[in-house]
Amino acid sequence: MKNKKTWRHALILALAIPAAAQALDARADAEARARALVAQMRFDEKIGQLLNVAPAVPRLGIPAYNWWTESLHGAMGPVPTTNFPEPIGLAASFDAPLVQQVAAAISVEVRALHTLGRQTGHLGRIGTGLDTWSPNINIFRDPRWGRGQETYGEDPHLTAALGVAFIQGMQGPDPELPDVIATPKHFAVHSGPESTRHVANVFVSRHDLEDTYLPAFRAAIVDAGAGSIMCAYNRINGQPACGSELLLNDHLRGAWGFKGYVVSDCDAVTDIADRHKYATDPAAAVAVALKAGTDNECNTRTLGDATDLAERYREAFQRGLIGMDDIDRALVRLFSARYRSGDLAGLAQRQGRAAVPVDAIGSAAHQELALRAAAKSLVLLKNDGVLPLKPGLKLAVIGPLADATRVLRGNYSSTQSAPPVSVLEGLRRVLPQASIGLVPAGASVTDGDPVPGTALRTPDGKPGLRAEYFNRKDAGYDARPVATRVEPGLVSHALAMKAVADQHKVVWTGYLLAPETGTYRLGVSGVQGELTVAGKPVVRASAYSKWAEPLELAEVRLEKGQRYPLRFQAETSGTGVPGLFWKRISTDVDADLKAGTAEADVIVAVVGLTSDLEGEEMAVKAEGFSGGDKTSLELPADQRRLLDRARALGKPLVVVLMNGSAIDLTWAKDNASAILEAWYPGQSGGLAVAHVLTGKQDAGGRLPLTFYRGLADLPPFDDYTMQGRTYRYYAGTPVYPFGAGLSYTSFRYEALRIEAVGSAFENGVLVTTDITNTGTRDGDEVAQLYLAPPPFEGAPRLALRGFQRLSLKAGERRQVSFRLSPRDLSFVTRDGVRQLMPGQYRLSVGSGQPGTGVAVQDAALVLSRAAVLEQ
Repeated sequence: MKNKKTWRHALILALAIPAAAQALDARADAEARARALVAQMRFDEKIGQLLNVAPAVPRLGIPAYNWWTESLHGAMGPVPTTNFPEPIGLAASFDAPLVQQVAAAISVEVRALHTLGRQTGHLGRIGTGLDTWSPNINIFRDPRWGRGQETYGEDPHLTAALGVAFIQGMQGPDPELPDVIATPKHFAVHSGPESTRHVANVFVSRHDLEDTYLPAFRAAIVDAGAGSIMCAYNRINGQPACGSELLLNDHLRGAWGFKGYVVSDCDAVTDIADRHKYATDPAAAVAVALKAGTDNECNTRTLGDATDLAERYREAFQRGLIGMDDIDRALVRLFSARYRSGDLAGLAQRQGRAAVPVDAIGSAAHQELALRAAAKSLVLLKNDGVLPLKPGLKLAVIGPLADATRVLRGNYSSTQSAPPVSVLEGLRRVLPQASIGLVPAGASVTDGDPVPGTALRTPDGKPGLRAEYFNRKDAGYDARPVATRVEPGLVSHALAMKAVADQHKVVWTGYLLAPETGTYRLGVSGVQGELTVAGKPVVRASAYSKWAEPLELAEVRLEKGQRYPLRFQAETSGTGVPGLFWKRISTDVDADLKAGTAEADVIVAVVGLTSDLEGEEMAVKAEGFSGGDKTSLELPADQRRLLDRARALGKPLVVVLMNGSAIDLTWAKDNASAILEAWYPGQSGGLAVAHVLTGKQDAGGRLPLTFYRGLADLPPFDDYTMQGRTYRYYAGTPVYPFGAGLSYTSFRYEALRIEAVGSAFENGVLVTTDITNTGTRDGDEVAQLYLAPPPFEGAPRLALRGFQRLSLKAGERRQVSFRLSPRDLSFVTRDGVRQLMPGQYRLSVGSGQPGTGVAVQDAALVLSRAAVLEQ
């Protein structure tokens, strides 16, 4: 009865909106409804809505809402979702339509999670909203940055194009009636170091701001119509990003005409006082952000269900630092968004749009798309003829990541997805008749994969673990579980069950069974409890680990068939994600390597990094890594030694890399027979790698990053000046350049045909060429258009201005055209003015950058007059 009254009240409110307002466009209708709703709210109800956890207001029919929803490359929720390649891998596809398809699939799953939240009553928890804090369109300006894997690479044009594609796929065809509201981040000039992000005061020139750091954000707002944007932690030229007049007013709402809402990065508002010392106290900090246009504050204390966060807004209001108009302005933007997305009912334009069913998550079509996207993300960097692998070859698969699965996910991804496929498993599926042996590696900093359900048993002998769910009661928990079920591992499905409260405890019990006798490394995260061997605890967690804490792995010998008891628990107050991890290792690497490769024709070494080494503000401290960032471009030391030993065996060596950032590949380029860059390729990554290694699919990806020889080639990490960075301003010779990548076939480009749009080149240019697959195999090509401007102060060497990915059959010829707008032809002066520069331009279209030894056609283009463009 209570729900009926609630929604009846909402209906009465909707009918109270003037008929004229309902006849207006969706945004005007939503804003009218939002204003009417806000006008009925009490002060206490209003200030609670300014945080990422917005409580329900039952008397007005407003359900709880949590703006914190993540779906960078897959929806994140309480049930298994589809895990696509990390964005840096999607960028390597150079395929905007593919990125849009991926985002559209993720959007479906985000909406299905919202449906699940409504069905279970868990609205208000993370991952139930109809918005998402994606995509990350910061420029990956320096390979040391651990979060660069979340971006679309180092180039503003590529980043803008793929960011627009993602936003359009996520939001759907009408940004005024979005399926899911996209939130590009982190606005702006934000790309490491992680260790100083809460205190950094980044000074950036007007040239670099307009030329590098803002183009993708402008495209996200102006071209894609993103409904939200997230402001960053750092200061820019003295002002906190979430209180920046330059960013939030001059550019965002001024020049770009943004009508949506701004959300802060988590704790960026508290940083204004606590870390930046820009404001005197917490109340002054929220006033700075709110008055500058930050409408919604993310605060990590909401993870612990803090209830006092709105008091800072009350104090700011009482002290006269903010007014009711400041609060109401933000709330109208927020509630307008909830009406337009469909979270709040009553918007006439959304009538007839059905809720997405929960079973849409992880559909067969999404699984197939994840595999296709992974295959398209792979970049073949070297091949002396060993690839594609020929039938009948005997393979030895080595390296700590050969049978690894956690590495596939990358960061900002759900721990639950379809069963992941390692490279070893992928090769065995694609080559079922081949001889493929695994050579275990020694202990590595990359160790730790989720223990599969097949290696776990419940107390009564079923695969998996028994999980008991206890609801919180006063200061403790209920004596009896409200739900008991078998889970596939140390995972929780609490928020998928209506009976389990938002605040609860989970207890897992059962046994671990080793499939083979050997030495294992074992560890847990996010739980308390222990696993015992011979009656003694081998893995013991006496306190809950926190988010992003590195795994602590204990080494132990396990016997095949032996049952090892375990009992762990987790509470909702913890921030660490529960998990049980292991890795079987070699205790004599040299002997095992020699024996395991003795009969092999080809050695496939799977090496690289993981998102436990590079990522967001982590506690990791190891050789080459610190706090989530890298301090070296080299592979971990144990992997370098392994590759040296493998090469000394004298057999063809294929190196498969998994990583989210550029690595120094000098050794591999000189010594390996083939190099395949695989990034963090998602749940089907190992199968995609196998498809490309065997030639079942062509390798068509291209590098979205410059791969340097070492840090000596780069300016200091905390210097945001672009001179000397990325292919546009780097004057040295990289190991592999931006845009590089091979195919199993070859392509020829015909002479360029250039036409002016209208009466002059200044109005735009149409560039056309023909591409022919001159090889004997079908294959993928990425046609890349680069523009080199006439000389001026601050001019880049050249700049990508167009790209198209093509699949051509052997012998096929196809015409390709690029239409360049005046903005595409423009460059930025030293003083930050975007304009058409008079003089001669060099225009090239081909398989990569001109001057890198790939097929390219060049032409000259002369602009006779200068013209200033809008910001």
